[in-house]
Amino acid sequence: MSDLLLGARMAFSGGRDGWARALLTAFGVGIGVALLLLAAAVPAMLQGRQARGDARFDFRLGEQLPAAANTLLVAPFDTEFRDRPVRGRLVRPEGPQAPLPPGVSALPRDGEVVVSPALKELLDSPEGSLFAPRLGGAEVVGTIGPQGLPGPHELAFYLGSDTLGSDGSNRIDAFGGGPPSEEFGPTLILLVVIIFVVLLLPIAVFLGAAVRFGGEPRERRLAALRLIGADRRMTRRIAAGEAVVGALLGIVVGGLLFAVGRQLVPLVTLWDISVYAGDVRPSLPIVALIVVAVPVVAVVVSLIALRRVAIEPLGVTRRASTTRRRLWWRLIPPAIGLVLLEPLVSDVRAVGEALTRHQVAAGVVLLLIGAVTLLPWLVDLLVRRLGRGPVAWQLAIRRLQLDSATSARLVSGVAVAVAGTIGLQMLFTGVQRQYTTETGEDPTRATSYVRLFDIPEGSAAMNQLLAVPGVTGGTGTLWARIARDGSSPEAAPAGYLRIGDCRALAEYAELGRCADGDVFRSLGPPDDGPSIDAFVPGTRIAVGERAASWTLPADTRTVPARANPIGWKRSEILATPGAIEAGRIGPLSVETYLDFDRDDPDTLERLRNTAVQLTRTSWVGRLSATAQADRFVTIQRGLYVGVVVTLLLIGVSMLVGLLEQLRERRRLLAMLVAVGTRRATLAWSVFWQTVVPVLIGLTVAVAFGLALGSVLLRMVNMPISVSWPVIGMSTGLAAAAVLLVTGLGLPALWRLMNPVGLRAE
Repeated sequence: MSDLLLGARMAFSGGRDGWARALLTAFGVGIGVALLLLAAAVPAMLQGRQARGDARFDFRLGEQLPAAANTLLVAPFDTEFRDRPVRGRLVRPEGPQAPLPPGVSALPRDGEVVVSPALKELLDSPEGSLFAPRLGGAEVVGTIGPQGLPGPHELAFYLGSDTLGSDGSNRIDAFGGGPPSEEFGPTLILLVVIIFVVLLLPIAVFLGAAVRFGGEPRERRLAALRLIGADRRMTRRIAAGEAVVGALLGIVVGGLLFAVGRQLVPLVTLWDISVYAGDVRPSLPIVALIVVAVPVVAVVVSLIALRRVAIEPLGVTRRASTTRRRLWWRLIPPAIGLVLLEPLVSDVRAVGEALTRHQVAAGVVLLLIGAVTLLPWLVDLLVRRLGRGPVAWQLAIRRLQLDSATSARLVSGVAVAVAGTIGLQMLFTGVQRQYTTETGEDPTRATSYVRLFDIPEGSAAMNQLLAVPGVTGGTGTLWARIARDGSSPEAAPAGYLRIGDCRALAEYAELGRCADGDVFRSLGPPDDGPSIDAFVPGTRIAVGERAASWTLPADTRTVPARANPIGWKRSEILATPGAIEAGRIGPLSVETYLDFDRDDPDTLERLRNTAVQLTRTSWVGRLSATAQADRFVTIQRGLYVGVVVTLLLIGVSMLVGLLEQLRERRRLLAMLVAVGTRRATLAWSVFWQTVVPVLIGLTVAVAFGLALGSVLLRMVNMPISVSWPVIGMSTGLAAAAVLLVTGLGLPALWRLMNPVGLRAE
């Protein structure tokens, strides 16, 4: 215990230098601890969002409640703004005891609306005038509390309506319940496991590098202790005590960083995902594990580092400077990782089992650890063969030849992150076809579509949509359900009637020749929509809600149906305006396909405003050829968020490591300046000293990333394919982060390049 306490005291010895060294170590460890705490809080964040989303659930499948004093009519009124989803609900209480949505203190009356804080901020901004028409001029009378929103930046509102009826709405007596959860398949489980490994492993690597900050001064102090009589075991105990103090101080710093970052989390939104500060809470068992594991890791890493250093009474001898690094043991971890993953090749279904998930995680960890163990050997091997060049280059290479391990440790975290990202992106690219479906929509024929249901003046509504500023063209039709005369369209719908000019009807059938007054029977696939076989020329038809009578003309031609721009191809009666008077039929639905400049997002918003003003039962969408499964998109967004956060904090960790290296070399830098070395030369030497290991590390990362991606693709029975743009983007981002860190370290370099640094006690 005395030896441990002596090591703890020595962690702060040496005056300002000792404190600076201890603080840098604590800050480096603290960044890793903060990342681990953030990762440990992810389950709570997801559960918090899910719980609040379930608490406001307002759909009752199969339930038919009678109107009562405690019931509420709710109708969906969802929309979008600037590609951000907006959750809207129309509400009408049927009694004084109507249930309140979570986070709402009082139900809005007709002409009133309760909005989320983010939507209120939007309405108060200059862009608010582009969204306000969708609320019909309603007065904002309150905001939705946190318990009624999954995240602080969600756009949502409850709009009061006295005209809301039971048709198209849900009658409920309580909020909550939530929809049935969607199960994760084996492939999605594999993606989640790999994401957590890829994002957490670089943190562990940087923790190992951070606890070794100040290695050279520590070894000199231990050599001095040997000189006054300490044996090897005592020096190791002293080193362990010093490592424990740095780790414990790092835990405190990490906790403070996490507490500060926790308050900043609600200010950030990534891919429409935001959380409250209260959701960012790691579970106590994981926190306890981190508090215990970090000091243990610090001690183990410090003792392993001393194995390659002979701490002798008269100095410190690094055996690594004269002995070549051995390769054989560095290949063992990736080999074991491949052995663990090999039984799962072509059998991804087994990943659904808990034991197999651990096997996958262990295999991926060991495979990526191979990049960490192999990188120092490669850096040492290559820098031995370098040397000729400008003075800055020679200074950098000589420094790497003397101590390549320190630079390799800083770069190894980046290498692991890039290798894991490449492997994950290969897997995402390979399996996204399984979760991407063809919508059947044809964006080349139209940019967007608008549907208005059961409105009295359909032709005028179409003209209003076509006249929206920014719309460059389009077509529109009116449609209604039809039945044989004498039967109720609601009780026995037998088909559909569509009214439009020849150009508009050509989107639904191969018309051939067409003139105003013509009528067509378009025949689509027999299993796609109701048949129109019963509607032969001369048949009397009841059209729409009013069952207006109309006789199918004798010269009606039969034509093949054509898939419309959204991919529907069905049998219908197509009539031009001269063949039927739409005004006497009653309310008709409208379907339009419109073109506008895709680079002008305001046009789509103006279309949504116009559609809502015409009828609240409207739908406006943008045509897209493909759509991805929600679960897959959620996991992909989670990966992007994690990669962004990890790269940012890895950059901060590298900056701390670079500052620590410069601080240890301040006497050397001062000496070089004193003998006339130019500052630009020293700056370039620091640059090359950083870039050379980074280039080697990124090469190793690409190799291991390709190996990992190939194994994962074989596990899901997908052909091995390489997306070089993705690899280029991953390595480019990592290289840019390293260059940015080097640039941020230059001010510290300028301050250290001063002859005053030659002064010593």
